[in-house]
Amino acid sequence: MHDRAVSFRLPALAQDLILALFITVMQVQGTLRRVATEPESVLRPLTDLGHLGYVLLIVSGTVVAVRRRWPVAVFVTVALASLAYYTLDFPDGPGWIGLFVAIYTLTALGDGRRSLLTASVGITALAACWLIAAADIEPRAAMGWVFFRIGASIMSAALGESVRSRRVIAAEALERAELAERTREEEARARVDAERLRIAREVHDTVAHAIAIINVQAGVTAHVLDKRPERARETLEAIEQTSSRALWEMRAILGVLRDSNEGRAPHPGLGQIDELTAKARDAGLDISLEATSPPSPPSSAVSGAAYRILQESITNVIRHVGPTRVTVALDYGIDTLEVRVTNGAGRHDAADGRIGLHAGLHATTAASNGTANPAEPGRGILGMRERCQLLGGDLAAAALPDGGFEVKARLPLAPTGTAHL
Repeated sequence: MHDRAVSFRLPALAQDLILALFITVMQVQGTLRRVATEPESVLRPLTDLGHLGYVLLIVSGTVVAVRRRWPVAVFVTVALASLAYYTLDFPDGPGWIGLFVAIYTLTALGDGRRSLLTASVGITALAACWLIAAADIEPRAAMGWVFFRIGASIMSAALGESVRSRRVIAAEALERAELAERTREEEARARVDAERLRIAREVHDTVAHAIAIINVQAGVTAHVLDKRPERARETLEAIEQTSSRALWEMRAILGVLRDSNEGRAPHPGLGQIDELTAKARDAGLDISLEATSPPSPPSSAVSGAAYRILQESITNVIRHVGPTRVTVALDYGIDTLEVRVTNGAGRHDAADGRIGLHAGLHATTAASNGTANPAEPGRGILGMRERCQLLGGDLAAAALPDGGFEVKARLPLAPTGTAHL
């Protein structure tokens, strides 16, 4: 077993009581010893004026016990006691120990500016009185003790200020370290929250789009299974392809949760827009694509955000409108990309099975909701708006006067945001 060192530290008040007792004994005993060894230097014995010399030595020592609580009052008390002691020509000796401790405490526990000013005024006043009181002292060599008291008082004040300054510097360094630690923790939480939000958006867009198409294709399969088995085969193959694509995208999205970077795929962008529109046509939309030439290839963030906005807009049309005409427009400006998805008010039918698709859509919607009413809108538009705002763009989604609906997003080609998309 390893012995553990147990640190024992007395309370501050107990320390000060012991210090006050030590100073009192040293001042009284030291003065008596000097009186005994140099009786010729004694101008006034300690017993004069009702043992006032003893009283002043004891007061200046015992008052140190409360120096931490009232440093200014202790300094003033000890300074007055010292002034009275030496002005009345009591024997010189170590009666200045309490004064030095009081000056040190004043500056060490003070606020820097006011404590130094108080100590300076006090020391100046004491020095002047000490010099005046010792003007006729004999022998003249005894004046050295006066200058010693002045110099020691100044050194006590300087030492206390040095301790206070180091304590303040250490406290500020600790505060900066704690602030830096809190900042790192907040930044880490912000990155985690941003990544969680990004994953939630990606999962929503991928799953919602795939489920909407699979839902429509399953409804078509159920509708034409007996009458047109070849059409049923086509829809089942479309379901297989859509689900495989969705699983692949899900693996790519959730790859950020793994420890390694293996198996991660790049996020889809505008390069896959033809595939997106093809799947929309398979789901029954009459979709047209209009695009201007970009002045320069958009960044991956802008391309990914535009793709997800198109995907979510088309998914909402499939889920809430059904077979209809949809216009997708990509308008590149000098510094912005405008994305528009507009669908008409009415549905259309065609000889290639759009009637069955229309019926299948209503059948599956009713089955999933328990009603023939369209499903309640989810978080799709909110997610699209968040994507735009994170890049410094904006999004508007509103019904058209003729009964259709339009989603319009404006994305800066040089994103001003920093979030992951």
